[in-house]
Amino acid sequence: MKIIHSADWQLGKPFRRFELEVRAALTEARFDAIDAIGRTAAENDSHHVIVAGDIFDTEGPEDRTIIQAVSRMNRHACHWWLLPGNHDFARNGGLWDRVRQCAGEKITVLAEPEPREIEPGVWLLPAPLVHRHNLDDPTELFDNMETRDARVRIGIAHGSIRGFGAQGETGNQIAPDRARRSRLDYLALGDWHGALQVDERTWYAGTPEPDRFHRDDPGCALLVELSAGTAPAVTPIRTGRFQWLIRDWTVNDAQAFEAACNTLLAAIDPPSTLVQLSVAGIASLTDRIAILGHLDNDLRHRLRYLDVRADDLAGRPGDDDLAMLAVEGILGAAAGRLNACIEAGGPIAVIARRALERLFVEYSRKEST
Repeated sequence: MKIIHSADWQLGKPFRRFELEVRAALTEARFDAIDAIGRTAAENDSHHVIVAGDIFDTEGPEDRTIIQAVSRMNRHACHWWLLPGNHDFARNGGLWDRVRQCAGEKITVLAEPEPREIEPGVWLLPAPLVHRHNLDDPTELFDNMETRDARVRIGIAHGSIRGFGAQGETGNQIAPDRARRSRLDYLALGDWHGALQVDERTWYAGTPEPDRFHRDDPGCALLVELSAGTAPAVTPIRTGRFQWLIRDWTVNDAQAFEAACNTLLAAIDPPSTLVQLSVAGIASLTDRIAILGHLDNDLRHRLRYLDVRADDLAGRPGDDDLAMLAVEGILGAAAGRLNACIEAGGPIAVIARRALERLFVEYSRKEST
């Protein structure tokens, strides 16, 4: 049989760091990912989508978030199996009761650690979280779950196989050999936001729509083909619209910077790309100003979002720059003293470099008016 494994939708994530237009696009893309997963299931003849926790970003989302999620899932013929994670943990009278009130027969909330026979001989073993942080391994219950006449046992859980640092969401530790210990044919995990294979029977699906700068891979879901007694065949399938890229460029002139921009733009879909860009190097003041202008007046408008760190792009005045300032006696003298401070190094050199750049910018602006 085939299943689709997904996780970490985090619907309702606020994206507060972004301006309103970007925030709205990112929010809508998370709902669109549900449709992408549903289409993936249909195209691959999979009747079951299992979602390993953190379907919602909080345990108290707005009504619109819940209704949008349910209506998107109900568009598709597959059955959706939803596991509470650490962001949307299960509690009486909470989020999942609200979901059940509007969910139809295609959606099952796995809020209790009870095995479910989803097809004859195919059992789903859930480990829902009932607190944000759990001291015990939530999958330990799998060892003693009875699955009568089972030919395939699928575990579903949300937690950390190992320490993920800032990239993992929870402290709910899961035994790294849980699939072997509990005789699972496949262990579907959530928490890590990128697709990750732990062993031949254990995978993190990652988020279907990325939400942070940490890897180039777009969001995906996993197509899992299962047969009794053999290792599963797992294929990542792209579902995400946006890519979040981190780039570090070292450039020493405007021409090299423009070439780097052209290479980036040729490799991506700019309106669907967010970039965190660090630019370093030593360029002439003229080139540094041209580079910063290109960032603000061109690249920023092509991309969905651009976060620039250019503090390490130093501007050094060339002879032509100083000659331009020297036409005004007092400006030339000031430029000479600032350049001497830069050459001397030390803490004051940073301030002197910024002051010299500012002097040049203001003079250039004056000359253009």
